[in-house]
Amino acid sequence: MARTITMRQAINEALDQEMTRDPSVICMGEDIVGGAGSPGEDDAWGGVLGVTKGLYAKHGDRLLDTPLSESAYIGAAIGAATCGLRPVAELMFIDFMGVCFDQIYNQAAKFRYMFGGKAVTPVTIRAMVGAGLRAAAQHSQMLTPVFTHIPGLKVVCPSTPYDTKGLLIGSIRDDDPVIFCEHKAMYDMEGEVPETSYSIPLGEANVVREGGDCTIVAYGLMVHKATEAAETLASEGVECEVVDLRSLSPLDLDTVIESVEGTGHLVCVDEANPRCSIAADVSAQVAQHAFGSLRAPIAMVTAPHTPVPFAPGLEDAYIPDAARVAKAVRSTVATGA
Repeated sequence: MARTITMRQAINEALDQEMTRDPSVICMGEDIVGGAGSPGEDDAWGGVLGVTKGLYAKHGDRLLDTPLSESAYIGAAIGAATCGLRPVAELMFIDFMGVCFDQIYNQAAKFRYMFGGKAVTPVTIRAMVGAGLRAAAQHSQMLTPVFTHIPGLKVVCPSTPYDTKGLLIGSIRDDDPVIFCEHKAMYDMEGEVPETSYSIPLGEANVVREGGDCTIVAYGLMVHKATEAAETLASEGVECEVVDLRSLSPLDLDTVIESVEGTGHLVCVDEANPRCSIAADVSAQVAQHAFGSLRAPIAMVTAPHTPVPFAPGLEDAYIPDAARVAKAVRSTVATGA
């Protein structure tokens, strides 16, 4: 039975159900247990935004508070994964990945390959991504392309509460390290989610809107900007097909190409900076593998190549919006008409 819950609740429910199902699943992070037993605190804080609140009361010492040292506890989570556990480490902001990057790209991502496929590292690293909450340049980045570049890592960025729960469960059950990206501006976004446990396979995109005139590829929050643009364009007689990548590595290029073969036009939307972005990657691969299907140049809608501004007006201008997406679609469709 489905009911309406937030993305924050979907994450919590996925963790709860997996910890109940599998005793090897543990959670680690800063302040996920903080506050428990303190005066006026009946329960753990559940992390910086309360995403894991209530889990400590149910699962006890399988939730571990860590020092304020990302390199220490991400390293510990990776080590625990190689020894039979399935840790879920909460890193707060993806911007902090730089502190523990060696553990991720030089250790976790390499173990299976260096041990001839005999070693697995089933660790899931949850991290908030994206701008829009006035958190300034050091807490607002969309660093997804950094991780998709690394062989051995899987990267996920859901756009709905339904996908969030299913993809997180799928990530926890996966035997490879997964960077699970949660857009902080979507934590209170609501959607229908089944009460029962379910898993969405990594590496499968989702066509969230069908159309025959232009393909719009996006992920995370940008899926909603793309869908909003598509609805506006529909009133103008332009029908767009919106493809939600969901999984950035592995990337479901087949679904993207199938859509482009039907529309002949492609607009890639990405909150990341343009150089080496997911949008640039998808654009390059479509140009390489499906050039003959294109009737116009591929368009990209991304953030500018600057740090995220703190000033509200500048930050709002920095983030791609539906109007920019619609403008790009109009241009590419007109070019290939």
